[in-house]
Amino acid sequence: MTNYCFKHMAIFFILISILAPRVLSVVEDCGAEEDNSCVNKSKALPLKIIAIVSILITSMIGVCLPLVTRSIPALSPERSLFVIVKAFASGIILATGFMHVLPDSFDMLSSSCLKEHPWHKFPFTGFVAMLSALVTMAIDSIATSLYSKKHNGGVTNPEGDQEMAVAGNHVHSHHHHGSLSTKDGLDGKKLLRYRVIAMVLELGIIVHSIVIGISLGASNNTCTIKGLVAALCFHQMFEGMGLGGCILQAEYKFMKRAIMAFFFAVTTPFGIALGIALSTTYEENSPRALITVGLLNASSAGLLIYMALVDLLAADFMGDKLQGSVKLQIKSYMAVLLGAGGMSVMAIWA
Repeated sequence: MTNYCFKHMAIFFILISILAPRVLSVVEDCGAEEDNSCVNKSKALPLKIIAIVSILITSMIGVCLPLVTRSIPALSPERSLFVIVKAFASGIILATGFMHVLPDSFDMLSSSCLKEHPWHKFPFTGFVAMLSALVTMAIDSIATSLYSKKHNGGVTNPEGDQEMAVAGNHVHSHHHHGSLSTKDGLDGKKLLRYRVIAMVLELGIIVHSIVIGISLGASNNTCTIKGLVAALCFHQMFEGMGLGGCILQAEYKFMKRAIMAFFFAVTTPFGIALGIALSTTYEENSPRALITVGLLNASSAGLLIYMALVDLLAADFMGDKLQGSVKLQIKSYMAVLLGAGGMSVMAIWA
């Protein structure tokens, strides 16, 4: 299942790189005014190169930080501090969907550059975000069901990937009464859920990150780029912490953790590079670009909001650990508000 998902993530990258030039390479523009004193292609290019390097580094730091905490006893997944940190990161992901991605989609799909019919007569952003959330729920549910059935009757392999191994009709069992467990004592059903959550969340973040990267890479406005680079560095770092926590709980072996961290870290730089390649023909105010990016943002927002509320926050707050301690719940709520509040403030710049 995980190898299947990794292959499809790689295919997604290839499709984006092939299809994006055809979709976004348009020269028609509705004549949006821009401060010409800030538009300088030669000065913008070095800023974009700096953006690629800095965002790559901060993204890697953010997603890898939770993965190295296993060696720190106070930050292990079983400790209360890990729950609080995860709540903080979940608040960041929630605010990313509500405060960054969704408003961008509303702005694009309600732009005066688009025709009155149908774009100004129907709330496409809310509709697409709703459909995206429902599709995410279906994928979440079906993937968990298929994953469970695939590994039913199998065993947990603590020496390898801790995944199930079934050979024909012969089951080599290391578990008791048909229940799965890991070397850390994690219930097998929870482990399967954590793995599905990590994969679906990464997919949503990848879509969002590539769209952000393309917009930055295609822009030649130095005034906008300077502030955007700093904001995106913080954005990617904290978002990476949320994803890294999910990857850690999924208990993948080292290679799969590294691949997932790599995909997250390179998506925005990849988008920036793609945007640079399209900068001579891409017009962010062209109807086709507005519709394409607006719909992608709406679908990404629906996915991120669903994942943050249902699979991250609700799952943790209604779980045994937090339900057993009101004090820990209050601390976690404060962490959520801090993460969501901080990311909301960043919406001023990015």
